[in-house]
Amino acid sequence: MFLTRLIYASQPSNSFKPEDIEKILVSARRNNAAKAVTGLLYFNQHYFLQCLEGSRSAVNEIYHKIIRDDRHQMPLILDYTETIERNFSTWGMAYLPETEVTRVLYAKFSGLTELSPYHMRGESCHKLMGDLRTAIPAV
Repeated sequence: MFLTRLIYASQPSNSFKPEDIEKILVSARRNNAAKAVTGLLYFNQHYFLQCLEGSRSAVNEIYHKIIRDDRHQMPLILDYTETIERNFSTWGMAYLPETEVTRVLYAKFSGLTELSPYHMRGESCHKLMGDLRTAIPAV
């Protein structure tokens, strides 16, 4: 089994409601655990930024389910690579909301004070998520 990491960004669609984030997390945690997929979901009301880690087939299956979800629009794969280890191995699906700390980290990896994953390299998004992981307790 090849361990794969996929990082993507999307935007909430017009059908997305604030209470949907909890529904997404419950579903992701259940489905990811069944497929041995770990990761992190970051959401700031404008963008979803998510990392999925697991077997190639499981990550691909989950990503295809996400892009068919009508709560997401404009999905963009930022990074897709085989890796030797997980960065979020203890998180079935951690969730990080936007905070003052996240806004400081945006500038470190993009030169902007607002998250704009469509204008960032995949590697920068990966490093941002790693720093977010250590700076903010996951929900």
